[in-house]
Amino acid sequence: MNFVLAADPISQVVNQAFLVGKDGTWLWSAHIGNLVLSFVLTVLVLWFASRHIKTGPASLGSARYVTSNKFSHMIEVIICYLRDEVFQPFLGKRTYKFLPVLLTLFFFILINNLLGLVPISKALWLIFPEWKKAHMLPIGMTATQNLWVTAGLAFIAFLLINLAGIRELGIGGYLKHLTAEAPPFIWPLIIPIEIASTFIKPIALAIRLFANMTAGHILMVVLFSFAASGVMFLGNLNPSESVGAGMRGIGLVITLASYVGAVGIFFLELLVAFIQAFVFTFLTTVFISQLEHHDEHGHDDAHHHGNEHAHA
Repeated sequence: MNFVLAADPISQVVNQAFLVGKDGTWLWSAHIGNLVLSFVLTVLVLWFASRHIKTGPASLGSARYVTSNKFSHMIEVIICYLRDEVFQPFLGKRTYKFLPVLLTLFFFILINNLLGLVPISKALWLIFPEWKKAHMLPIGMTATQNLWVTAGLAFIAFLLINLAGIRELGIGGYLKHLTAEAPPFIWPLIIPIEIASTFIKPIALAIRLFANMTAGHILMVVLFSFAASGVMFLGNLNPSESVGAGMRGIGLVITLASYVGAVGIFFLELLVAFIQAFVFTFLTTVFISQLEHHDEHGHDDAHHHGNEHAHA
């Protein structure tokens, strides 16, 4: 009797083509579909939340300041936390300049991560089995486990970080930053390191998001595959065999343990979806704050330490 995985775990998480040009170019894929869906959901969710967060008519009295929807209230809490505890300590008076783009980045990544936990691809393959045979999908999978997608997000962060630094410091100040204010005789060593770090930062952002989203999904697929294979194993046992009862008990334990582990990993992935969206946005904020005037940076550090003392 063979105990095998129900499916190749890698094939369950990689991108799937849907429309392919004559030259073999992918015109549409599952990840493109998820990116479009994430864009639509980001706009709709934030628009819906803004309608319930905004101040109501004066006739409502003090109730006009209360968010009128529980879901919108959750979005408001997330936004206020990011603004007050993440962006403000690092960006200071520039917080509201970057607030729209940083919040958009956070929610777009978050929604992409969460969509990856919805079994859209499995549902479509059940409805259209011919798509599964041809490895075709118009939508599904996790777009943020595609290195090209995370690289695109990191490139946006790269532009945001450096353009904000040039605007804040000017061309001369930005170039001076590359010297790290070290003595001129060390510049031949310092400047290449600073230039390299300018590119390493967004590369690290891309790889971190890609690796975390991919590893968790593969582990979850493997555990569910073990559980499915265990069910098949139990079904193939012959009750009349002398070893049937013992093997059935072992198979049942493996199946239950795999299901419990897969469910646990699913909830862990739910947490990771929020954490990775937060980490990407947080580090982008930190990198922006590093390219600013030192007096303002000192003021922000003081503000940050003041917040820490207040919390303590």
